[in-house]
Amino acid sequence: MSGPELVVLPDADATAADAADRFITAVVSAQAARGTASVVLTGGGIGIAMLREVGRSSRRDEVDWPAVEVFWGDERYLPAGDDERNDTQAREALLDALDLDPARVHPMPPEDAPEAAGGGDPDLAADVYATVLSEAASRLGGEGVPTFDVLLAGCGPEGHVLSVFPDSPAVHARDVGVLGVRECEKPPPTRVTLTLPAARQAREIWLVATGEGKAEALARAQRGASEVDVPIAGLRGAERTLWILDEAAAGDLTR
Repeated sequence: MSGPELVVLPDADATAADAADRFITAVVSAQAARGTASVVLTGGGIGIAMLREVGRSSRRDEVDWPAVEVFWGDERYLPAGDDERNDTQAREALLDALDLDPARVHPMPPEDAPEAAGGGDPDLAADVYATVLSEAASRLGGEGVPTFDVLLAGCGPEGHVLSVFPDSPAVHARDVGVLGVRECEKPPPTRVTLTLPAARQAREIWLVATGEGKAEALARAQRGASEVDVPIAGLRGAERTLWILDEAAAGDLTR
């Protein structure tokens, strides 16, 4: 399999702006082709900066926002509204300013949700979100999870993506599904995540990363490291895999 397409920008600000512009183009194209668009959002500094750039873009209103379906690839299992939750940060950065259909915005269950809605246990939350994805797949197409148009992801310096860490139970999962994750190397330790096979159902996967701390892991993935050792290596879109990086993150790559 060929490697990912590379887009390298001078710095983090340029990376966020470039990814935002590409994101708008991709959503508009998906809506032209299928009447709707399904996107999977990520957290982290650069992921949230990208969402802010979408909100500031002069092209923002090219998107039919009520016809966008929004999901998350992973989430910190914390109470609703916690500042560390990806969905809280995404709402503040962009989503609250858009004319989205609330029924098409699908956050992962928070820790303090009622038990029937996935509260109190990350495994239960994962099961609830798996049902949400399965129901969405019946509308959007896909087996088990929707065939997402674009899945956005960041990465960690040790090579984790979503909340799938090296040589963890999650990285060994082979089912298209959602998992509760405990004892993550990075706080908070309890999370909910798509599995890598679920993420690979997306038409396009975009890895957006900045900083020299990511360079070694990205280079190892590019050179063919096992996804068990470097989960970045297992994040591949069904039609396209795109890495949008700054010069620092791309410093060790073969261009």
